[in-house]
Amino acid sequence: MDTFAKLNLASQDMGIEIESTREQECKPVVNGQSLPRIPISQVALPGGRKMNVLKTMLTTACERNCNYCPFRAGRSKMQRITIKPDEMAKGSFQAYRQRLVEGLFLSSGIIKGGVTTQDKLIDTAEILRNKLGFRGYLHLKIMPGSEKDQVRRAMQLADRISVNLEAANAQRLATLAPMKKFADELLAPLKWAQEIRTNEAPGSTWNGRWASTVTQFVVGGADETDVELVSTSEYLYHELKLKRTYYSAFSPIIDTPLENHRPENPWREHRLYQASFLLRDYGFAMEELPFNQSGNLPLNKDPKTAWAEQTLLHKPIEVNTASREQLLLVPGIGPKSAMSILLARRQRKLRTLDDLRALGIVAQRAAPYVLLDGKLPVYQMRLLQPVEPPEPLRPRFPG
Repeated sequence: MDTFAKLNLASQDMGIEIESTREQECKPVVNGQSLPRIPISQVALPGGRKMNVLKTMLTTACERNCNYCPFRAGRSKMQRITIKPDEMAKGSFQAYRQRLVEGLFLSSGIIKGGVTTQDKLIDTAEILRNKLGFRGYLHLKIMPGSEKDQVRRAMQLADRISVNLEAANAQRLATLAPMKKFADELLAPLKWAQEIRTNEAPGSTWNGRWASTVTQFVVGGADETDVELVSTSEYLYHELKLKRTYYSAFSPIIDTPLENHRPENPWREHRLYQASFLLRDYGFAMEELPFNQSGNLPLNKDPKTAWAEQTLLHKPIEVNTASREQLLLVPGIGPKSAMSILLARRQRKLRTLDDLRALGIVAQRAAPYVLLDGKLPVYQMRLLQPVEPPEPLRPRFPG
């Protein structure tokens, strides 16, 4: 089978393995001949620029039997594809040279243990970087059971590495992936990555920087609460310095033990992302988030607005004197717009909602919770009931 045909098959059904992104198809051309299509995922970088990446796997075979995964060993009705490291490196580099992609996200099923599989992922990366001169974006998956030296080598070669915790804790992981060990196989590599970044100079890396780390959770497959997920996310952000925690709403896969488990409401995934950003970028603590008695976030409004209604509605923040940390508490004001306020008020006082709009602030959302030169904004009462879209939009994530 042609390498690009293998890449096409190996790139299918990866939504549960990696963050969701918009996909398109491209046809590579070699010696004037069009080759089989390969799926290309478009991801958004933190600055907003879009980047095309090839998301694929060295093998779709796996010896683990995770209860939700399309690649589980016990799932018989599935074609398995295996690509050797040199073949994967050459195929992805060809797509890169033709400018079909700017980078590669490489994962794998586990065969002959996590250490052996991780070696093959690292072999692929070394061929790309050292033999082919690849200078594009590279995201490497860290396999359960990998060793610390392998994590270090992956961080030297990649821009980003990831370990999918899948569940919020060991108890919940037993429902999703009973063969995996939460602390020893999944959490340990994330701890090692932070130790390496903290204690070792990045001079041996391909670009002079250590790779960043991210993880992903399956939401709803183990009947966990949002409190459990957010608590673990807070630990990952503050203690292990992860760049991002991703959430994937559970969707049952035919011919798996959880095929009859109910799918999760996409709004729950959406609210978890919003809560995650509050922890990472807005200075919120988990205890401040508006969990209900069941331990979940409200689905009918975003957590920042829910918190503001309880806390700021009767004690609005004066925009002209508030600190950056106080401004970030206000719905409609983010890190960039908070800085814009701090700069603008050096020149003049902000007195109207139009002054806020001119700074890129969502004034309609901010109005109920702020004072402008000591006064409540005009038309505040009309703005107290924001309208939610009928369906949640799945966020676009960096790779």
